[in-house]
Amino acid sequence: MNNNPYIQNAYRCILQNDFEEAIRWFEQALQANPGDAEVHYRCSITYGRSGYLEQAVLHAEKASALQPDQSAYVLHLQHLQARTLVQGARKLLEQPEQYTSTALYQAVQQLKQAVSLDPLDPEAYVWLAMVYSELNEHALAMAALKDVIGLYPQESSLQQLMEELKKRLKLYMHDS
Repeated sequence: MNNNPYIQNAYRCILQNDFEEAIRWFEQALQANPGDAEVHYRCSITYGRSGYLEQAVLHAEKASALQPDQSAYVLHLQHLQARTLVQGARKLLEQPEQYTSTALYQAVQQLKQAVSLDPLDPEAYVWLAMVYSELNEHALAMAALKDVIGLYPQESSLQQLMEELKKRLKLYMHDS
């Protein structure tokens, strides 16, 4: 374990599931040593687990900038960037009265970028499939869903979603 008392206290708080307090200790450690990439990385993880995505991204960017050769930092940053893109697309879809086909295609681009940044994020694939379905791009929707099913074949909810997409395609074909 790290000999820094701030970090020791942060880890102790994490073990007690007190992530808010852990964040406070990480921030104190960073005030004492702002150039510590590992602490920025750990702080970013804790912010992310606590739902503070914006702060998590900022610390991940700092860690990655301080040590660009550290692949764990870069991958973590890409994961957070993907989550940010997925959140943006979700917000759009959760307010259907405000979206247009142009906005939906913009969401497709964001979600494709999210998949590119984090190809193991099932949420990005599912939302991509949903947006494609909204655009009546059913083949693309099913392809995106097949990709995530290939990654997570044990997830029965993905199979159920595939069945719903197939039904939606049949309705679309019947109405056309």
